[in-house]
Amino acid sequence: MSENSHEEAHTGPIKTPEQLLWYSLVAFVLPVFVIIGLVYYVTSNNKTAPGSNMEQSVVQRIQKVGVVEVRDANRPLKSGAEVYQAQCAACHNAGAAGAPKYADAAAWAPRIKTGFESLWNSSLKGKGAMAAQSGGDHSDIEIGRAVVHLTNSAGGKFAEPKAPTP
Repeated sequence: MSENSHEEAHTGPIKTPEQLLWYSLVAFVLPVFVIIGLVYYVTSNNKTAPGSNMEQSVVQRIQKVGVVEVRDANRPLKSGAEVYQAQCAACHNAGAAGAPKYADAAAWAPRIKTGFESLWNSSLKGKGAMAAQSGGDHSDIEIGRAVVHLTNSAGGKFAEPKAPTP
């Protein structure tokens, strides 16, 4: 083999410095334009046209973080049986999660001995698997009436708490 054929076999497509300059320029600039094009393509779908439903976008940006609910303090209080059916019956009728069943004197006897205030406090703040009942749909007085209804069904002799006088 001759020496010339050996050199030609190892040469690449770039033969002059001008070709090297063009290849280098294309190798660095072309990817930049491709990336810019992709970024523009991806972000252009999320843009809204100017003036398109500006009111709705402003309302979404300034929406409330929290809500204050004002309840009618003068509404008549619900009875203990009504509150029990709405709030307590789901667990106490079935004895779910260790809840003492409705009218089960044996399960309620040690609890009744602790007194009404203790039972009422436990129901308002929560105890064991029972979540706190205070601050829900019913007032604390109504929860107290439900406690009286539940304990009196099992032999307790508690009087229903009276609504505070305005």
